[in-house]
Amino acid sequence: MSNIVVFGAGNILLSDEGFGVHFAKYFEDKYSLPENVSIFDAGTLGIMAMHIIEEADYLYIVDVISVKGNPGDIFIYDKEDIMLNRIPTKMSPHQIGVQEVMLLSDIRGKLPKVVKLFGIIPESFEPGTSLSKNLEEKLPKLADMILSEIKSISY
Repeated sequence: MSNIVVFGAGNILLSDEGFGVHFAKYFEDKYSLPENVSIFDAGTLGIMAMHIIEEADYLYIVDVISVKGNPGDIFIYDKEDIMLNRIPTKMSPHQIGVQEVMLLSDIRGKLPKVVKLFGIIPESFEPGTSLSKNLEEKLPKLADMILSEIKSISY
């Protein structure tokens, strides 16, 4: 049975920057998932969450991204996009980004076989523990997208 990890990253003290963390809690509270699917609130752990990444067969990362578009737009990147620098190097103001952690895991030969980043454009980085209304409304849509990914895996 494959180990599937949904990994939410971000700083919950900077409103939308904490989207990944808010998503992890939302996903855990609203859905009943098979036992091989775990949800990890990575917050700003950075390199300290490397063991979670390296134990996964399928890794679905949720984080904010800085790309052209409108707040609330969701983009999906696969492992090759991340490893070949097809996305911004620094996706958020975390001390060390998810991309850097993945590069270290790759060097160690322990990168999951499937990695997808679900990135969302933030509306606000203002101090505060709540998401903007725009990003809060995106939680169910993203949950449906990740559930579809999980259901597509034969486990």
